[in-house]
Amino acid sequence: MSRLLLHKAPCARGFTLIEVMIVIVILGVLAALVVPRVMSRPDEARVVAARQDIASLMQALRLYKLDNRSYPTTQQGLEALVSRPTLAPLPPNWKVYVERLPRDPWGNPYQYLNPGINGEVDVMSYGADGRSGGDGFDADIGSWQP
Repeated sequence: MSRLLLHKAPCARGFTLIEVMIVIVILGVLAALVVPRVMSRPDEARVVAARQDIASLMQALRLYKLDNRSYPTTQQGLEALVSRPTLAPLPPNWKVYVERLPRDPWGNPYQYLNPGINGEVDVMSYGADGRSGGDGFDADIGSWQP
């Protein structure tokens, strides 16, 4: 009996070409469905980061106004939150409101307008394209948006 077990060839079974092709097709279909959803995530994260930066800058601007009775002028810009303005009107109770000015997630400076187009003051990023206007991820992101 032990001789029969020794001489019996092991049953080697592999995958057929059809089985391998079916698995490859299934993986291709899954990749086609998942990859587009994952690829847009970095752009969505940049938009969220820009909105958070703008909200922080708006909070600092409100504190500036509480201390100095007015927002910085457009000429003074957001730099008035980092260093004491030298252009009139000079703020009477100036403090450091932010340690450093952030750049938007695309590497561009945030824009500031006083008076604003959409509010008392506007802080905005021009989006991925760095130009005013645009659609999708190229659209402007501003303090007037929820």
